[in-house]
Amino acid sequence: MLLTRQTLPKTIPDIAALDDLLCRPTQELIDDLNKVEGDIMILGVAGKMGPTLAGLAKAAAPQRRVIGVARFTDASFKHWLQARGIETVNCDLLDEAAINTLPKAPNIVFMAGRKFGAEGDLSLTWAMNAHVPALVAQAFPSSRIVAFSTGCVYPFVPIDGTGSPEEMAPNPPGEYAQSCVGRERMFEYFSHKFGTPGRLFRLNYAIDMRYGVLHDIATKVLAGTPIDVGLGHVNFIWQGDASAQALRCLAHCTTPTSPINVSGHEILAVRDLAQKFGDRFGRAPVLTGKEEPTAWLTDTSQAVKLFGLPVVDTEQLIAWTADWVSRAMPSLGKPTKYEVRDGRY
Repeated sequence: MLLTRQTLPKTIPDIAALDDLLCRPTQELIDDLNKVEGDIMILGVAGKMGPTLAGLAKAAAPQRRVIGVARFTDASFKHWLQARGIETVNCDLLDEAAINTLPKAPNIVFMAGRKFGAEGDLSLTWAMNAHVPALVAQAFPSSRIVAFSTGCVYPFVPIDGTGSPEEMAPNPPGEYAQSCVGRERMFEYFSHKFGTPGRLFRLNYAIDMRYGVLHDIATKVLAGTPIDVGLGHVNFIWQGDASAQALRCLAHCTTPTSPINVSGHEILAVRDLAQKFGDRFGRAPVLTGKEEPTAWLTDTSQAVKLFGLPVVDTEQLIAWTADWVSRAMPSLGKPTKYEVRDGRY
């Protein structure tokens, strides 16, 4: 069954249903993948988004070879991918010789990187976020490369505006975000050098039932934990929509590579989101702090023009999240740290 607004479920009963939903393609994704030929290889496939993005690619192009590359320190990811017909390759992307043995796939989605714990080992953060992209860009000069980045490369912008456009120069706080600028610059440099087509996929806050801004807010409301509204405005997108747009970017690469902002098209107040969960849970949210006049926000008008609005809207995401959290369903235990203003993760 194709994914449409009309086929969305009212609730997501369990992890198996969640995975199936995240791997369900739209007709638009199928059509865009038909515009590009060749295998699809996902580097860094074992992260939060990688497995279901790979599953989505295979579901949208079942005749296509889809290859997932990671160290696979958790073997369960490898078994999950193989069960869905995705080939797996063990590779440490810090090893240049190992990268050079990978299949020369015409289509690459680069998802490797380091965020959580970035402050604990900054040299590793820079190696993963800037050195590895340079190695990959040199190893695949003829491939289309859609490279995951982050909206955190931008400076804070006024909450009463439209968010940062792609033309805004990166100028972020903190070494994590600076290393992400380094990632982009490496792909940009080698794209100019080799004529490599690509996209820099600046994603702001993908939402899965097990993690994300809404999960963070909902769990705090339900537990009565104070919510700091200092960084009081966000935008976010359903993970399935984000994965679909990343794969569709393979049909919308530019030479040289160029950024594209991906998130929800709305700028949402944390205070309002907390109140919506409070209404559903029958308890008032505990709010602290005062909203600052700026936040990390992106203008997604370019993505909306290319891909249309996300299939899953904010109200649906709130309803799914409230139901999931109220049933004490599994969490990845990885807060987004969306409220951090100094860039220290």
